[in-house]
Amino acid sequence: MGLGSDMYRQQILDHYKNPRNYGELEDPDFTHVGENPSCGDTIKVEIGLDDAEEEIEAVRFTGDGCAISMASASMLSERLHGMTIEELEALDTEDVTEMLGVDISPMRVKCAVLGRQVAQDGSKIHRGELDPDRTRTEE
Repeated sequence: MGLGSDMYRQQILDHYKNPRNYGELEDPDFTHVGENPSCGDTIKVEIGLDDAEEEIEAVRFTGDGCAISMASASMLSERLHGMTIEELEALDTEDVTEMLGVDISPMRVKCAVLGRQVAQDGSKIHRGELDPDRTRTEE
């Protein structure tokens, strides 16, 4: 691990201590809550879409969890703004771990991808493609 890893660790700590887009939207198009039962992390994601319901115009999240899950949700909230629903759906685990910039142990991957999974499941529920009571935290 070199200086680059230290920089990414500092970025993760900054997002954990000063999360971006933390809070609630006044009138979200969809809201979804998910948890990682293996460690107790919980994240609620709220998304506002454009009039055509194709592009993400606003993202907010709230939750409680470890530094990795909260930092990842914060970083993801910045990245999702301006994305299409299709681009959201295409995000995978590798995209999230690359965004974080550090090696994530297998035990922590669920923490890192929780925000992405909650946003994807919320989108699918909004479109009627997923049971509203179901949230996947495992891939």
